[in-house]
Amino acid sequence: MAKNKKNSDKLEAETRLLLTVWDLGGIETPVKKSEINKRIQRSKEKAADYQSVYDELQKSGDISLTAKGQTVNVCLTEKGIQMLEEGLKNPDFLFDTNVGAKTVNALLKWIRQTQVEVAEDKTGKNNLAQSIKSYKEFEKVSLQIYNQLNSDYKFDNLVPIYRIRREIGESVTRENFNEWILEMQAGEIFQLQGGSLPDGDSAKYEDSITTEIGGLRCYAKYLK
Repeated sequence: MAKNKKNSDKLEAETRLLLTVWDLGGIETPVKKSEINKRIQRSKEKAADYQSVYDELQKSGDISLTAKGQTVNVCLTEKGIQMLEEGLKNPDFLFDTNVGAKTVNALLKWIRQTQVEVAEDKTGKNNLAQSIKSYKEFEKVSLQIYNQLNSDYKFDNLVPIYRIRREIGESVTRENFNEWILEMQAGEIFQLQGGSLPDGDSAKYEDSITTEIGGLRCYAKYLK
């Protein structure tokens, strides 16, 4: 029983921490560790009580930690999102004590977003591949995706290009995506900007765009 209780406590702490990072927008934008601690610490707990949880999640590749001076920032990785989903679905996951409204609201936000994604899959939103056959269609869809991502994840009008590419999915070939997003830049609809991605994932850089003159571009900014 003690072993099961220990595993349950570990699952609860890790899932709650991942949920907090996700809720604070830590998928693309690094979140201060101190800000996370304020949310996850309960009465009589200290920030140090969660250090082993951070260490374990970093070791397993579910989060990435970066330090700038005395400030430690946390980002949720793609693997971490999967880990969060698995944790919330795990029948052994239970809140072992009362939780605050922010945690409950974060859970509600997760449920609502998940339901929307499932509904979109059923209605064929992700099957746009067969319908995008021209630049004009691509422009319309990419702007819809840009606006949705910018709103949902608070990108401050700098949306990662790899997110747009992945949302469109197999709607277009990589060649057409590259050609048409560059055409959107030429038409002064998007400004494609350089910069680095938070977790340095090489696959995300590959799904960005490289221009002949400016080199690697990771972000799109809407100009109109």
